[in-house]
This record gives sequence, structure tokens and C-alpha cells, in this order.
Amino acid sequence: MLENKIRTPEEITEYMLELKAWLAQERNKPVEQMADFFSKRIDNYDQVHLHNWAEEYAHIADYFDGPIASLLDLGCGTGLELASIYQKFPDIIVTGIDLSEDMMDRLRVKYADKEINLIRADYFTYPLAAEEYDAALSFETLHHFPYHKKQKIYEKIFRTLKRGGYYLECDYIACCLEEEAVCLEQYEFKRRESHIADDVFIHIDIPLTLEHQIELMEHAGFREVQVLYENKGTMIIKAEK
Repeated sequence: MLENKIRTPEEITEYMLELKAWLAQERNKPVEQMADFFSKRIDNYDQVHLHNWAEEYAHIADYFDGPIASLLDLGCGTGLELASIYQKFPDIIVTGIDLSEDMMDRLRVKYADKEINLIRADYFTYPLAAEEYDAALSFETLHHFPYHKKQKIYEKIFRTLKRGGYYLECDYIACCLEEEAVCLEQYEFKRRESHIADDVFIHIDIPLTLEHQIELMEHAGFREVQVLYENKGTMIIKAEK
């Protein structure tokens, strides 16, 4: 298991000053649609993500209880998180959903010898069968979506898990209500200024606080929600059905 690294109040104050300065710098830059953003960066996607979350990718399987035979991976990308999971569960059947065909092409090559079903789709609208999976995972993907969208996806995840199944989320969590508010304001400003329709996904970070994350998961029906790991702005959260 990884060692927790929790920000001190002084570190939070410094972080918020840096975040506000960065948001101001990014204020008038053009916004990118989600799939386009990742397709343009396909050649250095793995390098960037491993630079930011190498330990989390390498140890995510430590937080899965076994045995599990089936896994739903939401926003699977190039499958960086699967290396650890396949090491622990070599025969697991994975269903991965992602908007980027380019990234899933890379994933297919990496794991050509595995039983994996890849779906190019919007995971908010793609139909998921009830009680289909032993576990579900999302890794650094849901922080791009607002509160009401997260409520819908948590409800879908809850329905598609088998009884006794669980969901793991490794994601960017706001340190405080102020961070949640300033990021959401930037998101809404850019959508409004660029006249972007509500159903178009854009690549802007809008993390929620831990309290709001837990609130949404519990409202979706999860009976127990707990933080298993924290590394400043990154947390691994487990929600049990």
C-alpha cells in the first residue's frame, strides 16, 4: 500500500495561490473538446500520466479485494492502470469504455493476449447491463464533469455492479470549497464564452471536494464509502454496493 501524503494548512494556502494564478493565465485560452484533447496528445499521453501518477498506476491493484473475475474500466485510455491489475488478476475479463479510439488502439496492442472488450462511447449514455461486473474503476477521468453528471454515472456504476461488488475511483479531489468554486467558475466561463453546447465534453478540471464526492456516491446507493489513500490532490476512494 502507498503512504499517505496529506497537505498541511500552509501547503493548501500556497496551492490555492498558485492555482488562482494559473487559472488567470489560462482564462482566455481556447477550450478543447475532450476526445480531441487526448487524440492530439496521444504520443506523450503515457509519459505525462506516469510522470504525475506513476505510484498510483503501479499500486492501484493493491486496493482491489480478490478474487474478481470481471472489471468495468471507465475512461480506460491507453490502459496504464491495467498493468497492475493484470499482474494481480491475470485472468480477469475487462470492459473498457473511452471516447478516444486512438488511445484504445494503443491499449489493444498492449494487451492483445488478454480478454478485453473495448467500447468507444460516452460512458454517461452507453447502456450498461444490471449486475454485470464484480468491480468498477475510474482513474483520473471524472474530475472533468460537473456535479449532476457525476450523480448520473455513479448511479449507473451502482446498477451495473453485482451485489457485494465495489467501485474504486482514483481522481483529483478539491482541497476545499474554494477550489471547487473557482474551477467551476472557470469551466462555466469558458463554456459560455465559447458558446459550447451542454452535451459537448470539454477538457477542463472541475474537481469536487471529498464531502461532495461521498455525498454523490451515497446518494447513488453505495452503502460504504471510504478513502483508502491520499496524495495531496489525488485520492483513491472505495464505494461498496
